[in-house]
Amino acid sequence: MQKKEWFAEWFDTRYYHILYQNRDDEEAKRFIEALLVFLKLSPNASLLDLACGKGRHSVTLNANGYRVLGVDLSPQSIAYAKQFENEDLSFSVHDMRIPIDGVGFDSVFNLFTSFGYFDSQAENVEVCTAIAKMLKPEGKLVIDFMNATKVIGNLVVKERKSLSGIDFNISREYTGTHIVKDIRFNDNGEDYHFTERVQTIDRMEFVKLLEPYFNIEFTFGSFDLDEYIPEKSDRLIIIASRK
Repeated sequence: MQKKEWFAEWFDTRYYHILYQNRDDEEAKRFIEALLVFLKLSPNASLLDLACGKGRHSVTLNANGYRVLGVDLSPQSIAYAKQFENEDLSFSVHDMRIPIDGVGFDSVFNLFTSFGYFDSQAENVEVCTAIAKMLKPEGKLVIDFMNATKVIGNLVVKERKSLSGIDFNISREYTGTHIVKDIRFNDNGEDYHFTERVQTIDRMEFVKLLEPYFNIEFTFGSFDLDEYIPEKSDRLIIIASRK
């Protein structure tokens, strides 16, 4: 039996959500609202939250009056998100490399470093192609990614986090193409080991990747939509429109 890709295995465990339980939901809400003010989408816009996790961004998008579909590869995350469904908000298990047939979105949001999980550039191209097929002409794409330049320069090699009675021992390595995070812990006498592998895609690499399908219109460096400064910014946020 073929081994699951790291993200399909790790993101679908309860331990992933324990490790990242301290995410700032208020910050995420402010970010979404700042984006919506900036984008000036039409009131009846249809939005896709691509790799939505448990749906926190989808819920905020929907609360601002938009029709939203949130999709993610993790069945457990989608099962959790479904409690928030309503007439204009729905969730589904889906692989971001595959377009959803028969739909057209006014905007696609890919947030909180939900890109670059793959080992090959070809799979990144599959994602971009899928997004382009699902976006209406001149529809908006928003990518919120780590600022790889700063992350590489400030890499925390070893770290220990104690959360919900579990001691997570974390080590990080930059391979030249990926940040690899090794996560080890023991729970109820059983040892666990998971790995995260995220490509270190910088701004110029995103430009090359997106250029065949999109026009990049703006680049920001924070959730407050501040100027992007490669060595200083915490985020790389790209706003593009479909060609």
